[in-house]
Amino acid sequence: MYPRVKDVKPTDDYKLVLTFTNDEVKIFDVTPYLEKGFFKQLKDKSYFKNVKPFMDSVQWQNGQDFCPDMLYLDSQNV
Repeated sequence: MYPRVKDVKPTDDYKLVLTFTNDEVKIFDVTPYLEKGFFKQLKDKSYFKNVKPFMDSVQWQNGQDFCPDMLYLDSQNV
């Protein structure tokens, strides 16, 4: 099992700065998902910035989320 998200900070350019349970800090780019179905709502920057850590991953108030393994594997090291 990969490390899980313990903290998230959104950026102005649709990226998430993630801190994982092993204290690694990585950046996940959300832009490839902004034109896909349920994720289109994330284009609203004020909505995007309301992301919170949730159940080892991240989630927005209307339920958009990402698999925690995907967040870890597809993020870039800081």
